[in-house]
Amino acid sequence: MIDVKGLTRYYGEKRAISDVTFHVNKGEVLGLLGPNAAGKTTTMRILTCYMPPTSGTATVGGYDILEQSLEVRKIIGYLPENPPLYTDMEVTDYLKFVSQLKGVEKDRIAKEVDSVIEKTNIGDVRNRIIGKLSKGYKQRVGLAQALLNNPQIVILDEPTVGLDPKQIIEIRQLIKGLSGEHTVILSSHILPEIEQTCERVVIINEGQVVAEDTVQNLTNRLRGVQRIILQVEGSEDSIKSALQPLADIQNMEFSAKDEQIRQVIVESPKDIRKDLAKAIVGNGLGLLELSTERFTLEEIFLHLTTKEEVA
Repeated sequence: MIDVKGLTRYYGEKRAISDVTFHVNKGEVLGLLGPNAAGKTTTMRILTCYMPPTSGTATVGGYDILEQSLEVRKIIGYLPENPPLYTDMEVTDYLKFVSQLKGVEKDRIAKEVDSVIEKTNIGDVRNRIIGKLSKGYKQRVGLAQALLNNPQIVILDEPTVGLDPKQIIEIRQLIKGLSGEHTVILSSHILPEIEQTCERVVIINEGQVVAEDTVQNLTNRLRGVQRIILQVEGSEDSIKSALQPLADIQNMEFSAKDEQIRQVIVESPKDIRKDLAKAIVGNGLGLLELSTERFTLEEIFLHLTTKEEVA
């Protein structure tokens, strides 16, 4: 749905992004993550045809951002870092105005406005002046305008800025609900938000892509070995006897949960969860729990952007 190839952008002599390349699948929610001034907003502005790149290109929904920028804009809903609001207008009038700008047919405007008001839960302020709203409500009105005319692609730059915890959860659920029907790029400084909302992440640091993958795959790549945690009903000797024949086990650590249950941490260069389960159950032991240990997104982020060592 979105193919980004070698995007580079200079502001005078200052390079904001360099050779940014990534892909977003149709219906996917992709998280764009990076420290301040990493190049996230510049990348989004280029993809929405707000500004051209110095070099490189991208296709959005099959349209070239340089040669077919008007077509790109027709299929995108965009919430920039600072919502594009007319603060002297009432919410409903503003959304009707934006609907007209987006080419929504006259007989559909009222229904379209009602739809986005419901999605973003701003019905209780729909007749109020935007300038008198709280920051959180202004952010929601900005999100509502991005969703007008049911765009194929939604690009959101820090969509939960200024929202309270309850509103953040609501917007997070809304964004997750967009997946499948819409393709979404979401930038955020809130690491749990990216982890809970997005299927994949692109991490940008100093204007360059330093990682693009799922959080789980990034974990495995950084660690170089999988740590699999089991809780097994049985003695340590019987568990060792069951697992030692498996060739891909590099290390095993045991700890007692109680008199009957042992926790086992198995290290392996491969995903051997099926083999472990088969060996435990096949030897008559009770497999109570099996999970993988992984880095948090915060640990991955720090490692890739600061070269901080991760235990």
